[in-house]
Amino acid sequence: MPHFSFFIRCAGVALAPFALAACAGGAQLPPATYSMGPIAPSEDYTIGPLDEITIHVWRNPELSADKVRVRPDGRLTIPLVQDIPAVGKTATELQEYIAEQLSKYIQQPIVSVIVNTPEGNFIQQVRVIGATAQPASLPYRANMSVLDAMIAVGGLNEFAAGNRAKLIRLDRETGKQEEFRLRLSDLIRRGDASANVLLMPGDTIIIPESRF
Repeated sequence: MPHFSFFIRCAGVALAPFALAACAGGAQLPPATYSMGPIAPSEDYTIGPLDEITIHVWRNPELSADKVRVRPDGRLTIPLVQDIPAVGKTATELQEYIAEQLSKYIQQPIVSVIVNTPEGNFIQQVRVIGATAQPASLPYRANMSVLDAMIAVGGLNEFAAGNRAKLIRLDRETGKQEEFRLRLSDLIRRGDASANVLLMPGDTIIIPESRF
């Protein structure tokens, strides 16, 4: 009966959304590569709630704002311009918007925006949940790997089934969700560098507990 029992467990997809991926093993991503070459930049970072930014208006220090935090509602305020919609804009887009608003008061304002402390827009965060020391949402960084994320959350806990972990990724072009198998036990407990893979903004790592 063991084969029949395994079939029943794998057939319960409607009751457990990720059961199929667990039974089938899922696709596997290529290992992260290590090189001494320049780090490739990620896609343009978009500002998120609670990001800390600095806004500098050239030759107008009284209009500048040092280390201002984006409010939870996604807006911020500087002298002369209130309730600036910041969330979802890149630094370049935000400085262009502020310059346009300030042009009503001063001639040809030159504005620069620096993101000091990125908290990460929701679509750019990496989430690690399940059997880890400290589940968390992490701001995505250029060339961020699974190992980077696991170090940030304190690794696996004692009950983790690391080699049954999976990565959930949304394909932005098709709108479909993809699942990939991860070998976290091999990576963390055995030091197998081939089990390390690169992450993308919005990835979710799910780590189940061992059945026994």
